[in-house]
Amino acid sequence: MASLKVPEPVPSPTLDSERLRKAFQGLGTDEKELILVLGHRNSKQRKEIRETYQQLYKESLIDRLYSELSGDFRNAIILWTQDPAERDAKLANVALKARRKGIKQLQVLVEIACASNPNHLVAVRQAYCSLFGCSLEEDIVASVPQPLRKLLLGLVSSYRYDKVAISLEVAKSEATKIHEAINTKKLDDDHIIWILSTRNLFQLRETFASYKHLYGISLEQGIKNCGKGDLESLLTVVVWCIGSPEKHFAKVVRDSILGFGTDEDSLNRAIVTRAEIDLLKARFEYANMYKSSLDDDVIGDTSGDYRDFLMTLLGKGPKGF
Repeated sequence: MASLKVPEPVPSPTLDSERLRKAFQGLGTDEKELILVLGHRNSKQRKEIRETYQQLYKESLIDRLYSELSGDFRNAIILWTQDPAERDAKLANVALKARRKGIKQLQVLVEIACASNPNHLVAVRQAYCSLFGCSLEEDIVASVPQPLRKLLLGLVSSYRYDKVAISLEVAKSEATKIHEAINTKKLDDDHIIWILSTRNLFQLRETFASYKHLYGISLEQGIKNCGKGDLESLLTVVVWCIGSPEKHFAKVVRDSILGFGTDEDSLNRAIVTRAEIDLLKARFEYANMYKSSLDDDVIGDTSGDYRDFLMTLLGKGPKGF
């Protein structure tokens, strides 16, 4: 369930572009107006605004936002205003170019491959080639060591069937195969990666349920029982993103605000990429998992226009559109 709130009727992209242009002019920028317009438009509407703004004023809206704004608010609103496929391609590239690539960075690739629909993954791969002059797979091979490379290549290269198609017999059989791999600590087994990379999400969720029914523990716990290495950690992210992406993103939000300081990049990613998908579910899971309010925790860890923008995407921002 999306948290994004869009007005009815929606103003024309010309009117929205004029409002944005006016917000940029004069002494200072009217950040509240930017939030009211862009924070209440879906991806299709934002695309129309970008195109119309370019036609009307012969400049890129993204470039103008970059020059007018600063800090965390600028990063968040630009991430939101970008084309979703280009945005995720850039997030993947940043993760792969990081000097130290731990689970925190590589889970971005898992999110793109396992927590979005197959057509979006294809669009991200196309955008990656266009933006960076090579394939996503090439950069994974060049920068990620085995066995994580093998898992990520399988995930980003697949095209899953996106309709409901479930076989209980296949679920039981493949739960058994996964259990054997866990028992023998061969988590990078070719067949296991094939199962996780190619089966449709509905089939995999049935396989996860069969695993728990057959062996009395969740697949996540089974993987954790193998050890605490990077492969075990990344496979756990895979299981979460497939089985319950809203729980995964609730955890991303929680991890981003715990401890000293805030991981704004992770917080932005979780809220921006899920506001049109399942952020309401993530809010519910957050309350269940941490006995705390996601909204209150975000408010407590952010401030100013940045806080107002994130809360707008969470469906709690200022009205007036």
